[in-house]
Amino acid sequence: MVAREPDLVRRFDILTSIPGLGEVTAFAIIADMPELGTLANKQVASLAGLAPVDRQSGQWKGKCFIRGGRSSVRQALYMPALVAVRFNQSLKTKYQDLRDGGKPAKLAITAIMRKLVVLANALIRDDRTCKTRHNRHHEKARRSR
Repeated sequence: MVAREPDLVRRFDILTSIPGLGEVTAFAIIADMPELGTLANKQVASLAGLAPVDRQSGQWKGKCFIRGGRSSVRQALYMPALVAVRFNQSLKTKYQDLRDGGKPAKLAITAIMRKLVVLANALIRDDRTCKTRHNRHHEKARRSR
């Protein structure tokens, strides 16, 4: 189905250019978030259920949590977020800063998932692929085959 639609092929290429996002994740995001590239970053994060919601009332301040949105997108982004924390230096630094600040590991992973969906939104909106050293290395390897 994706191969017959040039727009979907382009979206697939853009998503798979992000380090850590594989074909399965790209297909899941394309299927579950057709609005990607047309919304603002906060809207995309909220649509995916990755925008924090504050529980507070007057003087009382509860905890922030994520809620609603499309759980299938969150499920698809969980493993790529773990990969990104391990191999993407900027996201690894962000994760470590959150952990050093006393945030729980799952909260930090959720923040990385949000970063990934916002990055995907920006790349699709601008119609460009993710250019990293990691990707250039793999492009050279593909061409040499």
